Order: sequence, then C-alpha cells, then structure tokens
Amino acid sequence: MNQLKIGIVGYGKMGKIREQSVIDSDETKLVAVYEVSNKQNSSKNIIHCKSYTELLEADIDAIIVSAYARFAADYTIRALKAGKHVFCEKPPATNSKEVLKVITEEKKTNKILKYGFNHRFHYSVMEAKRIINEGSLGKLLWIRGVYGKAGSIDFHDNWRNYKHYSGGGILLDQGIHMLDLYRYFTGEEFECLSSHLTTSFWDIECEDNAFLTLKTNSNILATLHSSATQWRHKFLMEMSFEEGYLNLDGILSSTRSYAPETLVFGEREFEDVT
Repeated sequence: MNQLKIGIVGYGKMGKIREQSVIDSDETKLVAVYEVSNKQNSSKNIIHCKSYTELLEADIDAIIVSAYARFAADYTIRALKAGKHVFCEKPPATNSKEVLKVITEEKKTNKILKYGFNHRFHYSVMEAKRIINEGSLGKLLWIRGVYGKAGSIDFHDNWRNYKHYSGGGILLDQGIHMLDLYRYFTGEEFECLSSHLTTSFWDIECEDNAFLTLKTNSNILATLHSSATQWRHKFLMEMSFEEGYLNLDGILSSTRSYAPETLVFGEREFEDVT
C-alpha cells in the first residue's frame, strides 16, 4: 500500500496532535517537520528541517500547517505552488485579503486543500445536519449561538492574544467554529449587519468578547456571542424553523470542560388560547 507522505510545519501542541493522527493511520507516514523553536523531538525517526523551504523540498506529498495564524496563508500558498496537498489549522488567514490570495492559488492547482473546522464532525452536528437536510422542519428562520470559554491563569500571555501572531482575538480563535457551522447548516454566506468587539476583562491586545448580528441573502438571521469571559465553558446553538426547532447544547472535548453534548429537536407548537 502506498502511504501518503506528510510534512508538518509548526511542531508545537497542535503539530504533535496531528502527528499522532498521522501515526495512527496505516495510510499516512510522517516524513519531516519544521519548527522554529526547540520543541522538536530528535528521537523521532523523521527529518527535522531547518527551514520551510527545506520542508517543501523533502520527499512528501502533503503539508500540515499548524503554525501561527500569521503564517497560515503564506505557508499554504507556498505548499500549493510546490505541488503539495494541504491541511491547515483554522483560521485560514489573519484577514480576508490573505484568504482571497489562497483561493486564487488553490484554483490553479489540482491539489486538495482542507481546513481544521473539526466541529462539523461532532456526532450532534452530523445528526443535526441530517435532520435539516431531511426537510421535515421546513425553512430555517434564525440562529442564535453562544461559544465561550473561561481562559486560563496565563491566558493574557497566550500567543493567540497578540495580533501580530493571531490576527485577532476570541472571535477568530473560537467563534470562527460557530460561524463555520452557520455556513455549514445553511449552505449560505452571511453578511455582517452589526458587530461590537470589546476587551472587557483580560489585559490583552485583542477582543475578549464579540457580539455579531448576521444575515444571509435568503434573510436567515443569526446572532453570535463569542466570549473569553464565560467562566464556565459553554457551547449553545439554537435554530428555529417554520415547523419546529433544533438545539445543540454542549460539545464533547478532550478536556470535558463543556456540558455533555446533546441535541434536542421538536415540532412547532402554537399556544392553545382556549
């Protein structure tokens, strides 16, 4: 069996998580990594490259980009130009201009480009998608979402809160998963009608709370609150349809810090005024 030969750029926490996924599969083989810090593990039977260029020149078929967000677009474009398939962690870039450059380059190739929007593969989300596609609930009217975490003792020192590395705060870091699910469930793009970003608590460069109001061309309305001051981790997504409702409450994570992952749906019931 021919194994897909993988290279990883960014060999920190997420890079090592992706490494384990590669190792666990019989269809993939980790060949080389590139990491600028001292986080490399020389005991591994892999090539430790001294530059990203060296990694691209290695005998690999695909690149996993798990570096800082500021490098995501550039590394992805360079990998596609080098003829590699790409899996990149979210966010895809630090701004829309960078994303458009990636899209332009991707269209020139026959390579596969995927992003780490893993929430689509939670069981509750997959079941919700099945129910929506079935059509029994009718037209989707609105979506309301809350995605929040408590931060950590050293949250203010995390690289994600420095715009130079991340491009933004909690919205780009965590809220982007909820936005992806909005697009996934509706099959539509959203226009931002209003937004308010605030740094309410943490002494950081980026926002620790984001409030958004969104709308699609078919007039599906949505609100989103993305927060780093939730204090008790929370994932809640409520959807109202012409014929009923569907709620996702809680999400399964390795930390078990969210409420248990549940899906609740039901038919519309008008109030009986008699």
